[in-house]
Amino acid sequence: MSLAEAHEEPRVDDCHAMFRAAPSGLEFNKLRKRLIRHTREALEAYGMVTPKADGSRPKWLIGLSGGKDSYGLMALLLDLKWRGLLDVDLLACNLDQGQPNFPKHILPEWLDRHGIDHRIEYRDTYSIVTEKVPEGATYCALCSRLRRGNLYRIAREEGCDALVLGHHREDILETFFMNLFHGGKLAAMPPKLLNDEKDLLVLRPLAFCAEDDLEKFATAMQFPIIPCDLCGSQDGLQRNAMKKMIADIETRMPGRKDTMIRALGNANPSHLLDAQIFDFKALRP
Repeated sequence: MSLAEAHEEPRVDDCHAMFRAAPSGLEFNKLRKRLIRHTREALEAYGMVTPKADGSRPKWLIGLSGGKDSYGLMALLLDLKWRGLLDVDLLACNLDQGQPNFPKHILPEWLDRHGIDHRIEYRDTYSIVTEKVPEGATYCALCSRLRRGNLYRIAREEGCDALVLGHHREDILETFFMNLFHGGKLAAMPPKLLNDEKDLLVLRPLAFCAEDDLEKFATAMQFPIIPCDLCGSQDGLQRNAMKKMIADIETRMPGRKDTMIRALGNANPSHLLDAQIFDFKALRP
């Protein structure tokens, strides 16, 4: 059954076992339905479920960090799969990067409790990052590259077709403004990307999901959140500045986040300034 052919609203009595202990109130059910709807919209809009030539089911590696977004991603994909709306095999993966005080038992216990196929991989990228990055500089760029490289390797080893990440609407907007203000280009996080080696897709099914909704969802579901002790504690990050700016815009003009995320999918090259994507020289009266 395709996403478009399925029922629009999930049924409260038909869900993955993870949801059976979830709150049963109206507000939570509205929140869950909204997140599922936005996730399905992204899956459908960007053709994230790519059929394989041999007819077998695609296999996705789900990056599970222990943060609210990756927990939410895992839960929503499992729920869609449970309903027959997502015909893929899922493998959760946590990359233990050797950060101090990282509680190694939390994720394996949570994954085992819910019967989720998973792989826990240890790679001490923490030492590399703290050694290579100068004092006062931010860790995010190098940490992200090292983490992504290991996740690509694991995806190949496990025979996966895609690496699936928990980036949400605000992540995409923050990246857009970082590129606009600091990179001098119009670019954001694509919801679907082919890696440089052309052998793996990178998918972001939460592209339309609001961070505030994911935070409420994580609280209601009582996910055992693991904070990042590496970059999360650093001050002065450009992304933090973008987050504050976007939040201020939303406070002053409610609904602007939704408007901005729609704008990223509604580009008009002839009304921008990039002569490489629109042939201005060819215009004649």
